[in-house]
Amino acid sequence: MPSSVPSSWEKASPDMSRGVVTEGRGRVAVVGSGPNGLTAAALLARDGWQVDVYEKNSHPGGAAASSDLLGGGTVVDLGAAGHPFGVASPAFHDLDLTSHGLRWVNAEFPMAHPLPGRPAALLHQDLDNTAFDLGRDAVRWRAVHQGLVRHIDENLANLLAPILRWPAHPVRLAGFGPVAAAPASWITGGLFQEEPARALFAGSAAHAITPLQRPLTGAFGALFGALAMTRGWPVAEGGSQAIIDALIDVLTEHGGAVHTGHEVKDLRDVGAADAVVLNLTPAQVLRLRGPAIEALRSTTRSRLGRWRYGMGAHKVDYLLDGPVPWTDPRVGDAATVHVVGSSDELIQAESLASAGRMPDRPFVMVGQQQAADPTRVVDSGQGRTVVWTYAHVPHGYTEPRQGLVTSMIEAQIERFAPGFRDRIVDRVATTPADLERWNPNLIGGDIAGGAMTGLQSLLRPGLTASPHRLPQRSAHRSGPCLYLASSSTPPGAGVHGMPGYWAARAVLDDFGRDERG
Repeated sequence: MPSSVPSSWEKASPDMSRGVVTEGRGRVAVVGSGPNGLTAAALLARDGWQVDVYEKNSHPGGAAASSDLLGGGTVVDLGAAGHPFGVASPAFHDLDLTSHGLRWVNAEFPMAHPLPGRPAALLHQDLDNTAFDLGRDAVRWRAVHQGLVRHIDENLANLLAPILRWPAHPVRLAGFGPVAAAPASWITGGLFQEEPARALFAGSAAHAITPLQRPLTGAFGALFGALAMTRGWPVAEGGSQAIIDALIDVLTEHGGAVHTGHEVKDLRDVGAADAVVLNLTPAQVLRLRGPAIEALRSTTRSRLGRWRYGMGAHKVDYLLDGPVPWTDPRVGDAATVHVVGSSDELIQAESLASAGRMPDRPFVMVGQQQAADPTRVVDSGQGRTVVWTYAHVPHGYTEPRQGLVTSMIEAQIERFAPGFRDRIVDRVATTPADLERWNPNLIGGDIAGGAMTGLQSLLRPGLTASPHRLPQRSAHRSGPCLYLASSSTPPGAGVHGMPGYWAARAVLDDFGRDERG
């Protein structure tokens, strides 16, 4: 994937001459500079460790990087774009990223869902206005969401943590349980009476990237809605790269370093270290070489080898000569737009893609970051608009003819914004294979680090009481301890840094904490 390197992080890429420290806390090597790896790195550096981060690509950020992909003066998020969990992340708050240049900005509406033959459904930044718009479903909408909304921080403390531990707020978790355990399709079909509420809930649940008939998808529908109605679904001003820049600023402030263009295939490549934190998915861990990897317990290898990957994404970024011509103009004021049609169409599209069949009308996520952040285009009055999209497609989907999925995405948008195609100045399509080449964590285009189906949605990466540790045979004591800090570990996908937070906690628990920490 083409990209340019933001100059703001270059100070964080020193030479490789540093050796292992003999005083202080010891040395940690982090493989991968996505938000989870950098969160772990920043927390450990703050605690007094010497930390070095190694990144395969020429610039840091993983799937939260940004560039001028559509030409000078544009800012395009190459991966993640909207950040409902980022603004609410305990890890990001702990690191005080807003004091390091990060600024969250919201559009008027967190999310819009265009509907056939009627006005769009709108998710507001508060519960009252959202419920008011839903008419006969207002009472039911409140019943589903109000517990989460009123106690959002307590619920996040439960949900952004490993599941096999005593919850921080057990009463809140018990109250959330009935909705969370249910399939989203049950809630949309059995609870809500009208299409706007059904579409809003189903669209939020589709962020699970799994069929909505599966158990636990109700949790995604309720939680994403509650986040929108408390913190919004903001974007990072200047691009998602701003989150990365802020994390690197914390890291380097405490003496850490990022080394780009340094692909790690053998853990001996990172030099002597007390601990190695891997911002990788299970399949990539098993491809690594070196004594520390060879010493993994057979049970650990088996557990990682059983890890399954889910649906893929086909991404297309557009440069338009004006705003998207939505039939309902209010949709233009939403940061995120779910484009698929009715809730039934959405449920069908996700089921087909999960089963390996490309739907004719796929679920399309449209990011209108510019509605919240005008800095995404410097156009000297030309009225240009950057639009970020992706469609859910089968895992590893290969098009029978080039441009097929791009045409499907455009046809879906055209249904609700006639004239969209006429406004396209430029487009860049990125297939699932392209995504994986750019970021090997995105296996088969899976942007969630592994399928969010069945027990994998809870037990990541498999059944273990220590999901962020990679246990080695007891006879192996000479090499580094290994830790896992990717979205394949709890609490899963999203730009919130919490897998990195829990991995750092595991390191600190195993080695002891600096008295300053």
